[in-house]
Amino acid sequence: MNLEMKQINRFFLLATAPFLGLFLFLLFSFKPVHVEVDTAAYVPDVTLKDRTAILKQDLDKADQSVKVTISSIRKTSALYKQTTTTMNSIVTNAKTQAVRPEYLYNRRITAKLGVPFERVESDRIRIELYKVNPGVYKGYAMKVKLKDPAAMQMSLGRDNIGSSETTMQAVSRHGAVAGINAGGFADNGGKRYPLSTTVMNGEYLTGFESSFKDLFFVGMDNSGKLIGGKFSNKTELDSLKPKFGATFVPVLLKNGQPMPIPEKWQVSPKRAPRTVIGNYKDDQLLIIVVDGYSESGSSGATLQELQNKMYGLGIKDAYNLDGGGSSSLIVNGRVVNNPSDGSLRPVPTHFLFYK
Repeated sequence: MNLEMKQINRFFLLATAPFLGLFLFLLFSFKPVHVEVDTAAYVPDVTLKDRTAILKQDLDKADQSVKVTISSIRKTSALYKQTTTTMNSIVTNAKTQAVRPEYLYNRRITAKLGVPFERVESDRIRIELYKVNPGVYKGYAMKVKLKDPAAMQMSLGRDNIGSSETTMQAVSRHGAVAGINAGGFADNGGKRYPLSTTVMNGEYLTGFESSFKDLFFVGMDNSGKLIGGKFSNKTELDSLKPKFGATFVPVLLKNGQPMPIPEKWQVSPKRAPRTVIGNYKDDQLLIIVVDGYSESGSSGATLQELQNKMYGLGIKDAYNLDGGGSSSLIVNGRVVNNPSDGSLRPVPTHFLFYK
């Protein structure tokens, strides 16, 4: 048995000896394989730690820059708000100061009229009614502030030349809040025509007629200012850009100065119901309508008295409108004055006021 094992061992030893020798030969005869690779291009200039430090510094600088920017924006915002508040205050004060002279002037002229017994106000117009009673006559004053130039218009009787209607009819038909009679008229063939030069919506109804004797034209321009006077030619009146207007006699005040009253109109009639219109220097209108029980000359006011009254109230320009039984004052759907005819007289033209 031992002999067989020895033979087997000798056999395997002889069989593996060549392989073992080849292994030893290879082991000691060849050098290790070495691959040279240039890794310099893949090595960072700085270490990760250094790079992290640089990034941190950059982030700190950015954070500081953001904080400075935010602080600057906040300061700018605060300054803007402060500036806006200051500017708003300046604008408010400027507006207050701008209207203060008007307020003071209005108080001054209103103080001369007394306390209004009726008032109409909207964003287009302000109307104040006062009683006028100096002892020798009785009447009413209507002060009008046109906030919108279109809040005053002139109507033509039933919208036809030669037709007429009462002031109440005109007010109702046009939806006005107030109205007065306007220019004079002439009757012919059963019709009632406006006297002389009459303008409606910027157009001459029957053409321009040069002012003669004591006639005058009075109306409004496109900006809502009272215009009037005597005009020898159409160019003179056109230069004022009349929107509407009518004619009567005489002029009472011009540029704050009393105008001579024609002798005829001082006595014929001496006293009568009257309607006069004028304007203050701030373009507010003042209309006075005086009561009278007839046209006989024994009741109502003289033109001299009304001229003095308008002058004393600080009126700049004043004009006498048709009077007698034509005088009418309508406010809020009622007749304020007492027509001398006992009822309103139909006339061709009316000045209307809109709320």
